[in-house]
Amino acid sequence: MRGRSLALLLCLFPLAALGASTVQQEVLDNGLKVLVKPDQRAPVVTVQVWYRVGSGDEHEGLTGLSHMLEHMMFKGTETLAPGDYSRIIAANGGEENAFTSRDYTAYYQNLASDRLDIAFELEADRMRHLKLAPEEFAPELQVVREERRMRTEDNPRSLTYERFNAAAFEVSPYRHPVIGWASDIEQYRIEDLRSWYRQWYAPNNATLVVAGDVQPEEVFRLAERHFGPLESETIEPIKARPEPEQLGEKRIQVKAPAQEPWLVMGYKTPVLATAKPGAEWEPYALEMLAAVLDGGSSARFSRELVRSRQIAASAGAGYSAFSRRSELFLLEGVPARGQDIATLEAALREQIERVRTEPVQPEELERIRTQLIAGKVYEQDSLFYQAMQLGMLETVGLGWELADTYVERISAVTPEQIQAVARNYLVSDHLTVAVLDPQPTESVATPSTSLGDSGHVH
Repeated sequence: MRGRSLALLLCLFPLAALGASTVQQEVLDNGLKVLVKPDQRAPVVTVQVWYRVGSGDEHEGLTGLSHMLEHMMFKGTETLAPGDYSRIIAANGGEENAFTSRDYTAYYQNLASDRLDIAFELEADRMRHLKLAPEEFAPELQVVREERRMRTEDNPRSLTYERFNAAAFEVSPYRHPVIGWASDIEQYRIEDLRSWYRQWYAPNNATLVVAGDVQPEEVFRLAERHFGPLESETIEPIKARPEPEQLGEKRIQVKAPAQEPWLVMGYKTPVLATAKPGAEWEPYALEMLAAVLDGGSSARFSRELVRSRQIAASAGAGYSAFSRRSELFLLEGVPARGQDIATLEAALREQIERVRTEPVQPEELERIRTQLIAGKVYEQDSLFYQAMQLGMLETVGLGWELADTYVERISAVTPEQIQAVARNYLVSDHLTVAVLDPQPTESVATPSTSLGDSGHVH
């Protein structure tokens, strides 16, 4: 799409953003925040409960506890037997699941809108009345051990990415894997889970998001009925653990059975929650920079490194502005046949130097911006994504209202701002490099590793 298409999208997007402006909010007396976004296109609804706790709130010895608790949330309450929760949702034609990340743990159900009362009853029950029975804890602990083995220890890229984060961050809890270190998992006690549950799973540490074929007044009435009687909890704020300034490039090598080498590089960068006053534009510029490098088949990495010069079999860039703590601007790639890691790294560094020294041309920036805006417009077709966007922004502390301004902020990014953040943050002294050195193996599964937060789904 060129100029006319971009102008059309920018004209149309306020209609989509208007959907965000129809969000209604209430806060119950116990502190539970309830967000409702009506969408009557189909008689369905998505219900999501977001808790402001994830692996970023854990400390040494208890890493992965948020993920372990997520598993136990399906193992029975004082009134429901293990597995009843999932059976009830399925019997009512719905689907449910959960996911844990660095910054939050969330639970959701997608079902017919006339079954909203059922979802509320079930979620309210396990918010404060989880049983956490020892006889359920032991087998589920074995499930988590096996999950870690399959997803991390037997996956060379995931293993490399785990060690990469541990090397990149010295103090930040983002250095810990979401699933936890194996040594910590082995030492879990049911008392640890009970304490963690009591501390964080409370209405005043949660956001309830409902999107779909609903009337806000009815949602608030049902929320008061089911969640209103739940007691709040005294939430002690976690002491800040800001990452110290990195004073030089870091490099690690991971030797593991694998079929091919892999390179991952990360530069320390701010996010919206940690941007300096007056520099709130920087995370948006970093998002645009990532799109310039890896925003589809016509972006620079794919066009120049994969197809033209055939240095990389694959190459990617990733960055997210929506975290509670400062993040990494990530690059990764696999060398093409006949190339090596050193050549690939040099090519990626060459691309970084180019954006540091040359402003992005207006026509290239226009194309990238059009793709980003189009993606945001099309995402509004998904009820689940609409709710997830609200819940995520609220839970990381940015406020759900930010959803209304994202496209406006992205549209305002200039070539000079992209060059400025590249110069300020994509510097070698703030860089960590990890290389997967493949060792002989008969058969190793190497699914692609997504760049960014490594969340775990139940």
